Amino acid sequence: MGRRVTFLVVDDHPVFRQGLVALVKSDERYEVSAEAGTATEAIEALALSVPDIALVDISLVGQSGLDLVRTVNTTYPQVLVLIISMHDEVVYAERALRAGARGYVMKQEAASVMLDAIKTVLSGKIYVSSAMRDRLIDTMFSGAGASEAPSVERLSDRELEVLELIGQGFGTADVAGVLNLSVKTVNTYRDHIKEKLRIEGAGELRRFAFSWVRSRDR
Repeated sequence: MGRRVTFLVVDDHPVFRQGLVALVKSDERYEVSAEAGTATEAIEALALSVPDIALVDISLVGQSGLDLVRTVNTTYPQVLVLIISMHDEVVYAERALRAGARGYVMKQEAASVMLDAIKTVLSGKIYVSSAMRDRLIDTMFSGAGASEAPSVERLSDRELEVLELIGQGFGTADVAGVLNLSVKTVNTYRDHIKEKLRIEGAGELRRFAFSWVRSRDR
C-alpha cells in the first residue's frame, strides 16, 4: 500500500470529533495526523505537520471556521479543506466555497455521504449536495432579483457572525469582545443587519436572531 492520505480533524465537540476520526480511520488508505478543538490548535497542528486534507467545522470557539479556512487557504494552499457542519448549507455552503473550502457537507448526513464527500474533494472536485449544486447554478443565472428578499443570505460573513452571537444571547459589548471589534463597529454591523433584513429596532433584531439560531440548530 502506498502513502496514506493524512487528515487534520477540527471540531470543538469532542464526541463528534472522535466519531469523525473513527470514520476516517475506517478506510485503511486514510490516516488522522492531528486533531484540534479550536482554530488556534489547528494552526499549531499545521505548523508541526501539513496534512493532505482538513475537515473543519464552522462553529469554533474564539474564531469562525470560515476565518480558519481563509488562513489555511492563504498559508497552506496545498491543503484541501472540507467543511463538515451542523449549519444549513443554504446559508453557509457558498460562503465556505468563497473562503477557499473545496466542499461542504452537513453533520446529519450518513457516514457514506461524508466518505463520498471526502473522496470527491481528494479527487480534485468540489463537493456540495445535489440540491445545493442546483441552487448555486440557479443563482448564477437568475441575476440579482432574488436578493431583494429580506434573507440572512444577504448578510456578509461578519454580519452573520454578529447575528449568530446576538441570537446566542450576547450583548453588544460581549460581541465586540468575542470578535475583537470596537463597540462602535459592532453597532454599525447591527445597523447593516437591520437594514438588510428590514428590521426596525433592537428588540425585533434580538427576537429574530434568537428565532433564527434556534431554527438553524434543530
